[in-house]
Amino acid sequence: MNNKKALDVLVVGFALFSMFFGAGNLLFPPYLGLVSGDSWIISLSGFILTDIILALVVVMAAVKFDGDLDLTLSRAGKKFARAIIIASILCIGPLLAIPRNGATTYEMGIAPILGFESPIAKLIVSIVFFGLTLLLTIRPSKVVDIIGKFLTPALLLCLGLLIVMGIFTPIGDVSNTQLIENNLFAEGVEQGYQTLDTLAAVAFSTVAITAIAQRGYTDSKEKIKLTLQAGVISGIFLAVVYAGLTYLGSMLSTTYGADTPQATLMVIITNAILGKPGKIVLGIIVSLACLTTSIGLTSSTATYFSTISNGKVKYESIVIGVSVFSLVLANFGVSTIIQFSAPILQIVCPVLVAIIATTFLDKYIKNDNAFKGVAYVTLLVSILSVGSSLFTLTQISNLLSKLPLAQYGFNWVLPAILGGVVGAFIKTKSNVKVNKKIGYNLN
Repeated sequence: MNNKKALDVLVVGFALFSMFFGAGNLLFPPYLGLVSGDSWIISLSGFILTDIILALVVVMAAVKFDGDLDLTLSRAGKKFARAIIIASILCIGPLLAIPRNGATTYEMGIAPILGFESPIAKLIVSIVFFGLTLLLTIRPSKVVDIIGKFLTPALLLCLGLLIVMGIFTPIGDVSNTQLIENNLFAEGVEQGYQTLDTLAAVAFSTVAITAIAQRGYTDSKEKIKLTLQAGVISGIFLAVVYAGLTYLGSMLSTTYGADTPQATLMVIITNAILGKPGKIVLGIIVSLACLTTSIGLTSSTATYFSTISNGKVKYESIVIGVSVFSLVLANFGVSTIIQFSAPILQIVCPVLVAIIATTFLDKYIKNDNAFKGVAYVTLLVSILSVGSSLFTLTQISNLLSKLPLAQYGFNWVLPAILGGVVGAFIKTKSNVKVNKKIGYNLN
């Protein structure tokens, strides 16, 4: 690989890292360390599975279809695929992830520096945050360069400083008992879902492919190769940072309880490691992490909805609308947004992952109904799981808990496989045919 190609892959990989590394990625790892004690590697493994590995799987699937999101999932049904993608884009966009990043910037980054909280201060910070998001997103061709060349190095420098100093100057003893009754791996899996990265990967893969193409790489195989390399680079950096943050959280497991607010936990860690300057360093880390993710998500959301409207709704108009809507929602606070997001994520994520996983077998599956069986059964199990939890339906919960892999948060896997097998025996008129340009297309 020549120097230019290596630099291009590194820039895109850095941009992917920063787009993925947002509010949840900063909040959840330290909490997992806190509740896991010296077993923090177990919860971290579950977190990496549903955050990094599943996100990379989604990127790989999207790359196969040249970033065409609808086509990637289309064998489960055009309308169903469009509905799942829109739900995913809205989750990672103005309904959940983007406003969560704005709210986290204030609560974790700015409020500790100010020493107080007020609605007026929160509103001002939100206006500045989403004003910058709008300014840096309005020109889509510049998004990856802005993030990859400038914002990511600054973010990694601050994170590296915090983690390295924390390792060499321990801030507490690591407990030999866990603070929660839940299975630690399953806890990591659930927290990994809540980062929204599995959903975000659907949109970020398109951003990465476009960025590679804009750098002059037009050959299909080369684009796929370079995009996947950029994805691996981002995954490696994410894993290292997560491990460091989880370990720092484990050092507080003897002095703080599981009820410690996640945002407060990061403030405690930075103050213990860096003293008073820690508030400023944390403010920089949080602001950069949340801003880069907000930029990537806003750009991805605008690109997708502009594309499916055939350009009738302009990219710039969607960017403005998303920024304003997210500004309003951000002022409800991180806790409210996370509480609202969990049920939606627990329904949408498994369905998306199930369809994506099945696409890797598409050459061997001739019947589209197999895909539909996987998708519909996964959706049903996910709805039942969330519904039984929200409405305390004990009998359904007990039944679902007996399914294989339920203790790890994957009770939908066996039903999905059975749904696919049954669907394969149901005849269908429409199947996928090979298209030489991008791989697959529907009749």
